[in-house]
Amino acid sequence: MNYPDYPFHPQRFEVRPGIAMSYLDEGPRDGEVVVMLHGNPSWSYYWRHLVLALREPVQGKAYRCIVPDHVGMGLSDKPGDAADAAPRYDYTLQSRVDDLQALLDHAGVTGDVTLAVHDWGGMIGFGWALNNAARVRRLVILNTAAFPLPASKKMPWQLTLGRDSLLGAGLIRGFNAFAAGAAKQGVEVAIPRDVRRAYLAPYDSWANRIATLRFVQDIPLGPGDRAWPLVEEAGRRLHEFADRPAFIGWGLRDFVFDWHFLDGFHRALPEAQVQAFEDASHYVLEDKRAVLVPAIRTFLDNHRLR
Repeated sequence: MNYPDYPFHPQRFEVRPGIAMSYLDEGPRDGEVVVMLHGNPSWSYYWRHLVLALREPVQGKAYRCIVPDHVGMGLSDKPGDAADAAPRYDYTLQSRVDDLQALLDHAGVTGDVTLAVHDWGGMIGFGWALNNAARVRRLVILNTAAFPLPASKKMPWQLTLGRDSLLGAGLIRGFNAFAAGAAKQGVEVAIPRDVRRAYLAPYDSWANRIATLRFVQDIPLGPGDRAWPLVEEAGRRLHEFADRPAFIGWGLRDFVFDWHFLDGFHRALPEAQVQAFEDASHYVLEDKRAVLVPAIRTFLDNHRLR
């Protein structure tokens, strides 16, 4: 399939026995590394315009962009998680963190990185950063979380339906409701039909929608949930990253990651550069690409690591 504005040649490697991860590795090998982490139900396609802007030299400066498709998402393999599945994948936050480490090892990235995160990418990226804080030199944060659901924020009923009910699970896996809903409701300005098809293309069957459901089911709300320890610790330690440059871009019409989450990041990272938009939603890089892509490029150029 032709994916608009995605002129890349994804690479693949065996992140676990029998399970291949697809990822982008764009830009000069010796460039400062920007790791872009997508969430649910998007894939590396979400970051396409930022990759295009960063991989090319401007005044002699270009960046190396490492952009995975999480297992079960995008162009990566989509293994089952039943007890008898072969290969079998455990769809948990810890698995995602471990996969990120495996990818960076595979790509030979052992030094400093910039983390760019969106949606579940925030929990994955900051989960990895708990053991690699010194390597995280800059942050680009877009409509995400790295801490538990704020006490003042009510869990959206749409997520509760998908997380806790058979009806919600059936809608997500049987009708692709989560990905289709995000492609329409996650933007304020309707995206072109071919772009919407690109977002949905990896999730074209019951089997291929396993991760879109498992991500929702893994949302941590309390100590009994498997992802809770990682997310709680990330939230407790988020302020430790306040001493490094951070850029926050936010769509305020996101019904999940709304001002409650933006406020959480702003309190933990009070010196962050913030651009918040009243007329943008969850897929803020779609709604505000023309503003955010050059702003992020300028932010990185102005806070060079060497």
